[in-house]
Parts: sequence; structure tokens; C-alpha cells
Amino acid sequence: MIQIVWQYEVKESLRSKFELAYGPGGAWSQLLGSSPGYRGTVLLRHAHHPHRYLSVESWETEVQYQAFLKEHGDEYSSLDATFKEWTDVEVQVGVYRLLSEATVRPRTGRGHAGARPKGRTRGP
Repeated sequence: MIQIVWQYEVKESLRSKFELAYGPGGAWSQLLGSSPGYRGTVLLRHAHHPHRYLSVESWETEVQYQAFLKEHGDEYSSLDATFKEWTDVEVQVGVYRLLSEATVRPRTGRGHAGARPKGRTRGP
């Protein structure tokens, strides 16, 4: 799997529109979602500089990503041109290969995060 990382600096007045367009169900995910190799996008906003964003696209392979660009190049360019006016900076940070993933699960038991209060039982 590969991750394509983009960095944006968005004009203050257009931040909410940007988040809708680049977030789940937005124009970008709808276009990218037409490819069988596309696995989703994560949109991150900087905690201390709210006009800065990272977008991380997940693709099964770089070959599938390149095939998508070849097949949908005109649509991609048109959408990119439409949203370019919303940003002061748009930079592809890079293409990264996913080497490993870690899943953190809450610990259970008395005194640990994720513990159930006394008297509560499992189930609906």
C-alpha cells in the first residue's frame, strides 16, 4: 500500500469549503473513489495553525494510482484547477510505502483506561 501526502495552506475564508471538498464524501473522494485501487483519504488540520492541512491518500499500489491519473487526468486537472484558488500553498510532500501499522487497543481491568465501572455488565 502507498500513501500520497499533500500539504495545503488554505485561505481563511475558504477553510470550511476546503474541508467539505477534501473530506469524506467530498469532490476529491468521489473522483478518487472511482478507482478500484483507492482505499481512502485522511484529512488532517494542524493543531496550532488551522489554515494548514495534510491530506493522505491511500492506494493499493502506485501502478493503480498512475493508472487512475492516466484514465482520469482531465477530470483530475479540472478539479485541481477549481480548488487551487482556495489555497496559498499546495505541495505534494511525497509518496510513501506503508511498511507496518500498529493498532492500540484500550487496556481493560481495574484502574486502567477502558475499564468498566463496577456494577455494569456487558451486552446491550
